[in-house]
Amino acid sequence: MRLVAGVDSSTQSCKVVVCDAESGELVRSGAAPHPDGTEVAPEAWWDALQAAIARAGGIDDVEAVAVGGQQHGMVCLDESGAVVRPAVLWNDTRSAPAALDLIDELGGRQPWVDAVGLVPVASFTVTKLRWLRDHEPDHARRTAAVCLPHDYLTWRLAGAPGPAALVTDRSDASGTGYWSPTTGDYRRDLLELALGHDAILPRVLGPAEAGPCTSADAVLGPGTGDNAGAALGLGATAGDVVVSIGTSGVACAVADEPVGDVTGVVAGFADATGRFLPLVATLNAARVLDAAGRLLDVSHEQLADLALSAPAGAGGLALVPYLEGERTPNRPDATGAIHGLRLETATPAYLARAAVEGMVCGLADAVDAVRALGTPVGRIILIGGAARSPAVREIASAVLGLPVSVPEPGEYVARGAARQAAWVLAGGDEPPAWPLSGVTETRAEPTPGVRERYAEVRDLTARRP
Repeated sequence: MRLVAGVDSSTQSCKVVVCDAESGELVRSGAAPHPDGTEVAPEAWWDALQAAIARAGGIDDVEAVAVGGQQHGMVCLDESGAVVRPAVLWNDTRSAPAALDLIDELGGRQPWVDAVGLVPVASFTVTKLRWLRDHEPDHARRTAAVCLPHDYLTWRLAGAPGPAALVTDRSDASGTGYWSPTTGDYRRDLLELALGHDAILPRVLGPAEAGPCTSADAVLGPGTGDNAGAALGLGATAGDVVVSIGTSGVACAVADEPVGDVTGVVAGFADATGRFLPLVATLNAARVLDAAGRLLDVSHEQLADLALSAPAGAGGLALVPYLEGERTPNRPDATGAIHGLRLETATPAYLARAAVEGMVCGLADAVDAVRALGTPVGRIILIGGAARSPAVREIASAVLGLPVSVPEPGEYVARGAARQAAWVLAGGDEPPAWPLSGVTETRAEPTPGVRERYAEVRDLTARRP
């Protein structure tokens, strides 16, 4: 048996899976937590990776490794490879004003879409670099190289041989705001517009191109952004829309052609196979359910039971879930809100139902935005921690008006990274076929009125004073 390893360095934790390179069968796995916050020392990711590898029984016997990771995080290195400052993560909204400045300076939204397939928002690396230039000019001047979380870990696994040895892949590069998925080239003028000067950027490897090796002589794959890794791990193909409900909410679809959305709602990312991954991301997903559970002092299981005990539409009670501001729509200063509270709806069951429906309605808007650009939607694949909730599965099918396929719980980003590692070993134009097992399907009666009610109130949310 030839073994490969895949890593998922997510916002909350690091997971490592070791798989059979031919079949994809999981052999062993391990995990370790990451610190909380929207600013993290990259060394904490390295420590968590080492702990997760140890808990997975080590990787000295694997032939290839690939790293999937949270997108957009700004990792700045000096000319010697030392970290300049803690990494600013994707879910940090401090660079929202910088995004507006960059849009204006390039002449509006359309020039950005034409250049890199997206419109800057606070999540993207390019805006964080502008924030750094404006607020920490000494750190900006020290920055000789810029990379992303998965790039940093791949580089460390290779022995950190110097910033010039950094590598990345198409999917993660396409989320920076200074790499074009259409041309396959960096836009260094946009990097300089943001940071104030040029810098070393990771070499972009092809989908199955081998990178450097680990100290144990395992070949390193190019790695991948987390959403592209999940799509690869799920075996998603054209017509599939993956809806992930984790720390963030994501709706992304595999597409054969690049897309551009001047509204900025859909980001025209690349995927991990040479295709494209139009994607909509929200800041508020599973944590909406966490917050509702805290308010009601119930577990996730009890929250699901409560939600399913209330009628569809929760009697007109609607929750707009902008609890951490929001990325899509781009409202970094928005707050959450509850509308339609009446005596009869002032119960735990109605509030639980409204919380799940509000979260799902935001994701349904994301699916609609992907569909509106001409990307077909033939199947919804629901993943993430919240997909385990029977209330989320049933309400998602009802709100989306589509059957929802739910694979068995698994580490699909790490699995996608492992599949990429196996592809590097095998070569060829397509990744090895790894069958997906344990898929269940949920079909619920459509409830269009829920989305209509949500649409009435989503733009009424209060802003921070």
